[in-house]
Amino acid sequence: MANATTMATFDNLPPLPVYNLTHLSPLLWPIPDKLLTLLLPIAAYWGLSMFFHWIDTKDYFPQYRLHTPTEVAKRNKVSRWEVIRDVVIQQIIQTAVGWLLGMTEPDDFFGKEKYDVAIWARRIRIAQRAIPGLLAFVGLDATGLAKNLSPTHPMLAGAILGGQYTSITRRDTTGGVPDFGTPSFAAWEVMLASAIYWVLVPALQFGVAIIVVDTWQYFLHRAMHMNKWLYSKLFRMECNKRLLLSRSVATFHSRHHRLYVPYAYGALYNHPFEGFLLDTLGASIAYKIAGMNTRQGMVFFTGSTIKTVDDHCGYALPWDPLQRITSNNAGYHDVHHQSWGIKTNFSQPFFTFWDRLLGTVWTGGDVSARYEKSRLAAQKAYDQDKISAITNSKTSTTTTQDLKPYNHTPQEAAQVPSTPTTRSLQPQTPTSKAELQALNSRQQVLDDTQNGGPGVLAEEAYEEKEAKATLRKGPRSRAASTLSARDISFKGLRDRMTGGSMHGRAGGIIGVDGSR
Repeated sequence: MANATTMATFDNLPPLPVYNLTHLSPLLWPIPDKLLTLLLPIAAYWGLSMFFHWIDTKDYFPQYRLHTPTEVAKRNKVSRWEVIRDVVIQQIIQTAVGWLLGMTEPDDFFGKEKYDVAIWARRIRIAQRAIPGLLAFVGLDATGLAKNLSPTHPMLAGAILGGQYTSITRRDTTGGVPDFGTPSFAAWEVMLASAIYWVLVPALQFGVAIIVVDTWQYFLHRAMHMNKWLYSKLFRMECNKRLLLSRSVATFHSRHHRLYVPYAYGALYNHPFEGFLLDTLGASIAYKIAGMNTRQGMVFFTGSTIKTVDDHCGYALPWDPLQRITSNNAGYHDVHHQSWGIKTNFSQPFFTFWDRLLGTVWTGGDVSARYEKSRLAAQKAYDQDKISAITNSKTSTTTTQDLKPYNHTPQEAAQVPSTPTTRSLQPQTPTSKAELQALNSRQQVLDDTQNGGPGVLAEEAYEEKEAKATLRKGPRSRAASTLSARDISFKGLRDRMTGGSMHGRAGGIIGVDGSR
């Protein structure tokens, strides 16, 4: 009885079109789409990275740099070749996992699109059957209203009657017998169904994938900073010469933070297991949950890669659309790589809603003074190294640095000064929460003894003192106390103090001020 009722309900619906499936041709012949899905993210990663590396070496946009070339050379704790090696290892793992994921996916076909659009059109027709009841609920007569509207607005009248379009029929020759009474879809139903199928559903799929990958990476990334074992220690088993297993400690997430000054192709510089867990697995889960097809996955994986590289590029480019669409940009993530912001700004790669909801966004306001202090300190260290090299002196700038209070009590990390005392250069700190964020961040750097964390803070304490002394001088005195930009051969170091702001630009361009 129930089946008979159901059949009667759908008897007056327009019939669905017949379809024939055909294998989808490769987007870029002769490379199969599944293989192209694996290759495009790698090509996008190195292509965009080399673009940023090119403008780095040519110094085309020095006014938009977050850090100077000298900072890249003096502050990072890993060589570029080590970065390239680990990125290639991660991409090999990423490709292997992607190949296995592709084996679980069905082959792609086309030819069913009109049928799928007709399915949505049917759903729209069925949904219209609720309209008479809704009108009756508010005291309106659907039949009378439709009768008045039918001469001028027949489509609207049919919708009010619950999808009864008696004037819309088509010729049906099923079985070779012509029939002019077969119902058909209204033009607006087909248009709406097409919009849902081709635009709304894919947009929702990408939205779900973005939310899933942002959620996955935020909580896992935050856990890696909150748990010291996930941050700086990962036990591994090694086999010695006597074929006996021994346990050693390997760096985990702290490996990525050897880059205090990020650059584009260092975006995927991670421990291999972290790279698999955080990036490869997270994106794969998002792809599966969103129900994407192969070509949608191609766009999603490649777009995620481009966004990750852009977040580590080291430039606050005002004309970069990826840095304008969302506040999770290069400036936002760069704060996370600094010793005073390492426990803030965990969100990546797309949006910052988890940071804002859970209170982990950097709250210290404009960071221009902090960045300018680091720039001056790195430049001074570079100048002293160059003078030492010329005079064949073996004296190093680090030999004059006092490691106290870092070689005894970790809690004494709080004694590291974080801002210049000059009031005009003091960053705006709206609450004590920012001071606590900086303290906790420095404590994590201090605990990372395997990667030289105490030495990093000792250098910063020394650099703080030197930067204060330099900032107290006038522009002419500062210029006289260091080598000229022409001697250094980094043309991008010229005129960085123009207008008294960081790198000659407004402080807010970094994108990490508290108002965003």
